[in-house]
Amino acid sequence: MIDLAKARTRLEAQLAELEERLGNIERDLDEPHDTDSSERAVQMEDDEALEAQAALVTSEIASTRRALVRVADGTYGECMNCGADISENRLDARPESALCITCASAKG
Repeated sequence: MIDLAKARTRLEAQLAELEERLGNIERDLDEPHDTDSSERAVQMEDDEALEAQAALVTSEIASTRRALVRVADGTYGECMNCGADISENRLDARPESALCITCASAKG
């Protein structure tokens, strides 16, 4: 049996960490570039990597928020594809998981 209060607390902590990480990335992206053209080229490459990280973190934030909705509506721990229970081991590893390992493996 899944402890929903524990899951909610863990997901809320994960969400706070992700939002902080995204804020740090956004602050780094907002820093002005150096006027030296060679240094600016390096900074622009760094920005591309940061933008990719921001996209990944934004996706993780969305997944975590959806998991919190599932906690609230009582469907947390149920596979969104087949309706089977998601194993506690999977939820321990990836608390935002919306799919059981069988369905996740089939999709990706």
